[in-house]
Amino acid sequence: MQTHLAPEFQGTPEGSRAEAILRKCVHCGFCTATCPTYQLLGDELDGPRGRIYLIKQVFEGAPVTRKTQLHLDRCLTCRNCETTCPSGVQYGQLIDLGRQVVEQRVERPTREKAVRWLLKEGLTSPLFDSAMAVGKAVRPLLSASLKAKVPAASSARAKLWPQRAHDRKVLLLMGCVQPAIMPNVNSATARVLDVAGIQTLVADEAGCCGALRTHLADTQGGLQDMRRNIDAWWPLIEGLTSAGRVEAIVMNASGCGVTVKEYGHALADDPLYAHKARRVSELTRDLSELLPDLMPALKSRLRGTRSLKWRKLAYHPPCTLQHGQQLRGGVESHLRELGFEVQLAGSESHLCCGSAGTYSVLQPELSVQLRDRKLAHLQGAQVDTPQAIVSANIGCIQHLQSGTHTPVRHWVEVLDEALA
Repeated sequence: MQTHLAPEFQGTPEGSRAEAILRKCVHCGFCTATCPTYQLLGDELDGPRGRIYLIKQVFEGAPVTRKTQLHLDRCLTCRNCETTCPSGVQYGQLIDLGRQVVEQRVERPTREKAVRWLLKEGLTSPLFDSAMAVGKAVRPLLSASLKAKVPAASSARAKLWPQRAHDRKVLLLMGCVQPAIMPNVNSATARVLDVAGIQTLVADEAGCCGALRTHLADTQGGLQDMRRNIDAWWPLIEGLTSAGRVEAIVMNASGCGVTVKEYGHALADDPLYAHKARRVSELTRDLSELLPDLMPALKSRLRGTRSLKWRKLAYHPPCTLQHGQQLRGGVESHLRELGFEVQLAGSESHLCCGSAGTYSVLQPELSVQLRDRKLAHLQGAQVDTPQAIVSANIGCIQHLQSGTHTPVRHWVEVLDEALA
């Protein structure tokens, strides 16, 4: 695609990155076939190719309007189009660049600004844990819409963290909302790794991975989150503490994983953090990437097990795992090897469930349509009704659970219960 950057963007890091990505696009339109919002709305400007044209116009100096902003807002950033694209267009990076410029030039309505500010500051605040605890306590009194956002109280097992020390050690990012909403995912991760002789360490100063602010067009806020995490992790990466050196940084939320794996790109222009960011990205692994190494210990522990509470599973691979990190097949194949019966959605397994971070709050109508479509495919194509739906990202899990009575869990929780 031919581009002519406006003078204000020529020679800038943002302009150079946008131009390089735009020039890869051959506007073939393959991406529209796999775009969830294009399938729902049928509007070219609500598909990747149309949004690419809008972003091109922005960087070429065309007027930026509220309409431009709305079409970019409707993008889930699921990156399905990246998997489909034959030209390797890095759409996820481009949409963030476009949103950043548009946010600076288009004034949002007061209510929208307030909601986005509350999401950025509220979900990453230390007070979120206390607020969620209150919500869980009064959950029976909440309206149906609020109840869908507040899970039931966690079991006592969520507080059981293994105490054994091992020579092999990894870092775990606890996440910004996961400790309050689904704390058992983190402790289950530590217990499963403990079975395989791996100790899980946590840097208390680490927090949100940076995705939340970045995708809400607060680029500088997202970069600050990334720098804070790097500072928190670096002593353990370098072996500068009594705990020793970690061999990997493990992510059990694929949305965080894809972001941390891209720290090296995000901070490439920061002379103080570029090297450290690249090192962090190199060390980062989704939890599923450790499964091949864990299998001997897990098989030994599960050998002879005749009854699994959650044997029949429907698996939803998050977009951030299958498209963002390009990791496919690992979770379901290893769970099957361990004795679980795992099926994917009968069709459209590649499509987004509609969660997409804060999307379910900001675009509720589209989000619910995608959720219900996903659940119909997950539950309707099974020979036997699944005992549980499993996924690998807290946002997907919480969003899917709001539309079904079938339990929706993280796959590591199901594995942890089997080991127990």
